[in-house]
Amino acid sequence: MVPTGLGDGPHLAAVLTSSLAAMRSEQNELRLPPARSFVVVLVDGLGMSSLRARSGHARVLSSAIGKWSTARTGGPTTTAAAITSLTTGAAPGRHGVVGYSVLDPATDRLVNQLSGWGGTVDPAVWQRCPTLFETADVRSVVVGGRRYSDSGFTAAALRGAEYVPVDGIAERFGAAAELTSSADPTVVYLYVPELDMAAHAGGTQSDRYLAGLEAVDAAVASGDRALAPGVGMLVTADHGMVDVSADRHVLIDERPGLVDGVRHVGGDPRLLHLYLEPDLPLHAAEGLAERWRDAEGHRAWVFTRAEAVAAGVFGPVDDEVLPRIGDILVGAREPIAYYDARTASASSRAMVGQHGSFTAAEREVPLLRFGAARRG
Repeated sequence: MVPTGLGDGPHLAAVLTSSLAAMRSEQNELRLPPARSFVVVLVDGLGMSSLRARSGHARVLSSAIGKWSTARTGGPTTTAAAITSLTTGAAPGRHGVVGYSVLDPATDRLVNQLSGWGGTVDPAVWQRCPTLFETADVRSVVVGGRRYSDSGFTAAALRGAEYVPVDGIAERFGAAAELTSSADPTVVYLYVPELDMAAHAGGTQSDRYLAGLEAVDAAVASGDRALAPGVGMLVTADHGMVDVSADRHVLIDERPGLVDGVRHVGGDPRLLHLYLEPDLPLHAAEGLAERWRDAEGHRAWVFTRAEAVAAGVFGPVDDEVLPRIGDILVGAREPIAYYDARTASASSRAMVGQHGSFTAAEREVPLLRFGAARRG
């Protein structure tokens, strides 16, 4: 079966839209109560399964888990796509950021959606939707690390907001509390990348990850205490994590039948976008998809671009976005990762914590309420 799109229930694309609606005292998808200002915290890589499994290291976060505390992030579960959905309220098929590395049809090259901006990949054009910061009628501020303040991805996904560079997790929460302390309605997006880095380096059971989770939990606690009356805070994430050991790497280039006719291998190791040679006959493309299903269908979703669009994996897909999606997509269901050893970097092969596919561990993220966002 092809995994579907966002599905029912709370989802990441509704978080910022609902916060802004609550600031207008309007009904909203997340049923947030009215609040003067909001702080929306995105903890990169904090899956709900990891939070539940390690609740003793995150007592404040865990104490906020309730009936409406799990949200779904869309397809794919990769940072660039998920954050852009958060900040635009749109699905990847509309905003155009459909993976970690995707094809730029104009230049026939793969483009890293976090760091590969420039040239034909203009942030103002490639990311096709106005951000909610651009359309909001209140002050909009992003609080994040200094290294991201001038990045192409920031220009694409966070345009319209004032960027306040702050290094240090606790310091970011302090800055957010200060920014929302006045009577002026303000929405703050606060980004925490440190936990994702720890998971990539050592996995979600490593000492580094647990220390990072404890640091986030402490910062949320102090940030919650510092919120002014009438200010709500939501804590969510872009994706969860699956730990993949090195002996679970699948080298696709060692199996010629799986790469014959493939021009580019994009996406993530847990969600491949396979872009085929443009002159490949239809029967050959169909045959390649069948070979993948025969070889990997027992532990991966294998589907064509047309099947992905029909199932709503990327939400509604605009014509301009369609060629950015792989002709064939391979999403891991088990704790494995697919690599083309001819092109994979050493740093990519060294990652333990991974994401990108459609498992519950990757798609289900926290949606935790603090301050004025708490439900009565």
